[in-house]
Amino acid sequence: MTRTQFLHSDGVGFRDLNHNGRLDPFEDPRRPVAERVEDLLPRLSAEELAGLMFHTVIEAGPGGELLAGPGRISKSATRDVVVGKRMNHFNVHALVDVRQAATWANRLQDLACETPHSIPVTISTDPRHAAAENAGTSWSSGFFSQWPDALGLAALGDEDLVRTFADVVRREYVAVGIRAALHPTADLATEPRWGRQRETFGQDHDLAARLTVAALQGLQGDRLGPHSVSATTKHFPGAGPQADGEDAHFPYGRDQVYPGGRFDEHLHPFEAAIAAGTAAIMPYYGRPVGLVLDGEPVEEVGFGYNRQILTGLLRERLGYDGVVLSDWELVNDNLVGEQVLPARAWGVEHLGPEERMLKLLDAGVDQFGGEECDELLLALLADGRVGRERLEESARRLLRVKFELGLFDAPFVDVDAAPDAVGTPEAVELGVTTQARSVVVCADDGLLPLAAGTRVWLDGVAEDAVGAGLQLVQRPEDADVGLVRLHAPFEPRDDLFLEAWFRQGSLDFPPGLRHRLARLPCPLLVDVRADRPAVLTPLLDVARALTVSFGVSDGAWLLAVTGEVPPEGCLPVSFPKSMAAVRAAREDVAGDADPLFPAGHRVRIQPVR
Repeated sequence: MTRTQFLHSDGVGFRDLNHNGRLDPFEDPRRPVAERVEDLLPRLSAEELAGLMFHTVIEAGPGGELLAGPGRISKSATRDVVVGKRMNHFNVHALVDVRQAATWANRLQDLACETPHSIPVTISTDPRHAAAENAGTSWSSGFFSQWPDALGLAALGDEDLVRTFADVVRREYVAVGIRAALHPTADLATEPRWGRQRETFGQDHDLAARLTVAALQGLQGDRLGPHSVSATTKHFPGAGPQADGEDAHFPYGRDQVYPGGRFDEHLHPFEAAIAAGTAAIMPYYGRPVGLVLDGEPVEEVGFGYNRQILTGLLRERLGYDGVVLSDWELVNDNLVGEQVLPARAWGVEHLGPEERMLKLLDAGVDQFGGEECDELLLALLADGRVGRERLEESARRLLRVKFELGLFDAPFVDVDAAPDAVGTPEAVELGVTTQARSVVVCADDGLLPLAAGTRVWLDGVAEDAVGAGLQLVQRPEDADVGLVRLHAPFEPRDDLFLEAWFRQGSLDFPPGLRHRLARLPCPLLVDVRADRPAVLTPLLDVARALTVSFGVSDGAWLLAVTGEVPPEGCLPVSFPKSMAAVRAAREDVAGDADPLFPAGHRVRIQPVR
């Protein structure tokens, strides 16, 4: 272990962060955060300032070891980025279990003590508390309590519940050393085809604003402190209105459009997040096309490069002085194995990496997401194209968050206590109950709730999820009801890195599905596992009952359809009648596609007697 010494001076205990044997102002836990930041800033070398301004991917090794070389996605050995490049903000991907996660976090913090000022590491994560996984946007971590997707929470529309959920997330993250959340997602799900809706709170701007604030309160508390998780609200100024529903991760999805003139509605949840004190904001990749603000056309470059958006709108008009973290890989292409994902330099593809970095800095970005090219920033500093004062401007905001989180004073976690703090029986039970409650009944002719003793045949439902109240049969002709769970449709793609994880394209089910279901010799209860809307019209004449779920396990769904935990969800997004209706709709207007089931739709079922 190389942890900094804990010393005493003038009656106060402190960590000797710069290893000089005396109490310096930035090490003094009694002093105000602003004073500690201002004392530390001039002490930092150019390399330390630059290191603060990168937030890249990191991976944990087996048994909580630090990786000695590159990982599956991470580009460098852990020691190289922490000690060599002086970086200390990392987005962690897969974690195996609680003890290994906590052990790894402590080893990472211990490694940071080898740097000149022992600047502690801030470990961040994308959402982890739902069962679904989408590399680059969310991770499945079964040792945490499992809840519905954000869309499922929006189906219940309960601010207190979201606050409680986010508080559980906070406690579980802190126990394993994760102190930054790359969420909540405040985007509006107004384009039915867009592939990232499951992370959002739906299409209604007022509901999304209220639930975003509740999530922030649960993660951060009234203000950041030693037990908080700092939140990054994304993706400013609202990533929902993607042209034709394509995602801006990919070149064909670079454009954001506002044919309905609803820019202010998409901005609204971010205004609420700023008022609630979000620690950081992440702009999206998309470039606005045809957008006019305050009478001025907005430059058609990605939002991270866009000075009118980040400085003019975010900093000046909205008064935001927190961290601006760019989305991932705006400077360099990402090569993983045989696949490449071009830098999301939409509108500035013609610029080289140095010029892209300059444009990001000029726009108002504090941190480069997914990059570790510190040599570019240091070269710009050495050449005088960027001044030290610009680096200090961003470093000041970044250090302030670290100090407020208490990381300079207590970065380590209790490995032995972590297993008892994560996935507690109370949190697990509440998560499962919330999943069941969030199920939306879209249609029912009296089939629901399923009575005890009902003989059921399964398609897409795990046999071990069926409780004692139902009788499992192996042939549909022997069943009283067939239970069918379908994934919402999408068009598989796998040319560019990450494409395979994004569910994009048409919302139509394959044409043969309806015919296959119609041939089954028993009444059907069909559930659609929805990470975005689907065209449900063909299912209505083959299903006696139809439900929609958002990140709900088989066991929780069965609790809902048997009435053991009555389903209460209302659709948080409209489900369109046809793809023709989707293509005719305006991307920025909620519910503009002619709906089969509008947002708010719900069929109430009779309670179990």
